[in-house]
Amino acid sequence: MMQEDQNKNNLADMEFKESEEIFRSFSEQSFVGVYLIQDEKFVYVNPKFADIFGYSIDECLNKINFHDFIHPDDLKLVQQKVRKGVNQEVSYVKHSFRGIKKNGEMIHVEIYGSSIHYKGLPAATGTILDITRRKQAKKALQKSENQLKTIIEHSNELFFLHDTNNFLNYVSPNSEAILGYTPEEMKIKWTELVSDNHINLKGVKFTEAAIKTGKTQKPYLLEFKKKDGTLVFLEIDESPVKDSKGKVVAVSGAARNVTEKILSEKKLAKLQEQIVQSKKMESIATLTGGLAHDFNNILYIIFGNTELALEDIPKEHPAYTKLETIKSANLRASAIIKHLLDFSRKTDQKLKPINAVFLIKNSLNFLRSTIPATIEIREHLTDADIVILANSIQINQVMMQLCTNASQAMKKTGGTLDISVEKAVIKPGSIKRLPDLAEGEYARITISDKGSGIDPEIITQIFDPYFTTNKAENSGMGLSIVHGIVKNHNGDILVDSRPGRGTTITLLFPMVDDKPQVEIQARDKMLCGNESILFVDDEKSIIIMAKIMLKRLGYKVETSLLPEKALNLFQSNPDSFDLVITDMTMPQMTGTKLFEKLRKIRPEIPVILCTGHSSLIDKAKAKKEGFAGYIMKPMSMSRLAKSIREALDIQKN
Repeated sequence: MMQEDQNKNNLADMEFKESEEIFRSFSEQSFVGVYLIQDEKFVYVNPKFADIFGYSIDECLNKINFHDFIHPDDLKLVQQKVRKGVNQEVSYVKHSFRGIKKNGEMIHVEIYGSSIHYKGLPAATGTILDITRRKQAKKALQKSENQLKTIIEHSNELFFLHDTNNFLNYVSPNSEAILGYTPEEMKIKWTELVSDNHINLKGVKFTEAAIKTGKTQKPYLLEFKKKDGTLVFLEIDESPVKDSKGKVVAVSGAARNVTEKILSEKKLAKLQEQIVQSKKMESIATLTGGLAHDFNNILYIIFGNTELALEDIPKEHPAYTKLETIKSANLRASAIIKHLLDFSRKTDQKLKPINAVFLIKNSLNFLRSTIPATIEIREHLTDADIVILANSIQINQVMMQLCTNASQAMKKTGGTLDISVEKAVIKPGSIKRLPDLAEGEYARITISDKGSGIDPEIITQIFDPYFTTNKAENSGMGLSIVHGIVKNHNGDILVDSRPGRGTTITLLFPMVDDKPQVEIQARDKMLCGNESILFVDDEKSIIIMAKIMLKRLGYKVETSLLPEKALNLFQSNPDSFDLVITDMTMPQMTGTKLFEKLRKIRPEIPVILCTGHSSLIDKAKAKKEGFAGYIMKPMSMSRLAKSIREALDIQKN
């Protein structure tokens, strides 16, 4: 019996030793440290444990206490956890702490342990890992994340992440500065923030392409509506985010506020457009001037010969009324040319007292020749004396622009264009939209059409210098210049419009007590004489007609088609002429050049300048240079007679 028990004990010892050998074999080849601790002393450590701390196994077992491996600041906490494990207060221990190597270097370690009984006494065993690199990597990652967070928080760009359904999962904190929404408020589909102007454009398609193809798309521009309703342009860069299988699960990106850049580019483009338009207007002005010269010469031939014909036949003749009609039409044509010249001419005229009703009537006379016959112009003009300080040319330009816009709004359907002028008394606060308008009497001019109207969303922008609704038909000055002219006249402007119902524009100009400056068109008497006149013009028809007119007025006449020939004629006998009448624009020599040469021969000779149009000289300049008179073609025979008589009589006196 005793022998049998002994055999059982021997077998158990053998199994224990065999088990211990297997444990040691695995332990000593392990990549993690293994320990067995009892009474705060190591009973066993494997080579990896010793290597982690830089000691030999013998030093660990015989020379070093457990607490020598632990950083002093972590010792108390580690001892508590180990004690709990040994006392079986917990089933296992997992803890990280700072360790101290033999060379004094600090490392980070992590232990996994549990309580056992070793040789009948409580003990603790487990594994230990050197996690120094992991800690350093984590610290570096945290530092990198903090740096990235700082960059994002202080960046001008808006960073975002949205899923494949366009729901925003993340936006950077500066979303409030850029769009007016906090990150919490932006947990929505980002497409809900895109303005109506761009929602159907290619921006959304770029995002869809990034999700579908898994490829980064080129930057694109979108217009967003901010929380306060204002619009902002964002340039967006996006990249697809993929999972481990390569499937796109989200889209990340950055958005830059490029509103100022876009507006600057728009302003530059508009400025360039205005420069081109200005050049066109300069070209038109030059062309108009040339055409005016030729047309006025033609009109003078028609007008002058009509006057001669009217003198040759009795009033009872059937042709008399027809000739009167030709004469009247000629005067209308001359007025239209004058308006064209005024419209295309650069002016810097001062404001003068003008009757507003008279001014608008003149504008309408010109407008009737430019507005389609499908549009009826209805006047509602008061008889009251309404005087304003104005530049007539600029007011004509304002009326031209506003009435042209109105006619374009009715070009498809036709309609009526109602224009009224009346006196209005403005009291403080009577016009809520114009709270700063001074009280007093105003000329109120309204232009009403039955056109398509103006969208309420853009009505406040129509006077902006960079705004247009119809580039194809945008011409002339534009509404911004209209607004500027009205303001320069100390006036104001109101716009009332309903889509599909038409538009009414109201102009308000302060009235003044001054008397209007008007040219009184008195009928000139036929003033005659018997002096000798040299008439120079390169138009043969004008030469023939002028010779007949001047002879009928009693004058002796010599004519010349060429200024050089006229100069030779004058030089051969300077005292035989009492007056010279010369055209301005002629081949070989201008009228001013001929005038200079005539004065060198005979300084006191009076010279009248007669021209269809010239950009080089006007009435004031002609007077300053010494001309005895300045006449614009076409002129009546009586007007010519009066100018001749004035020049000759001044010379005699």
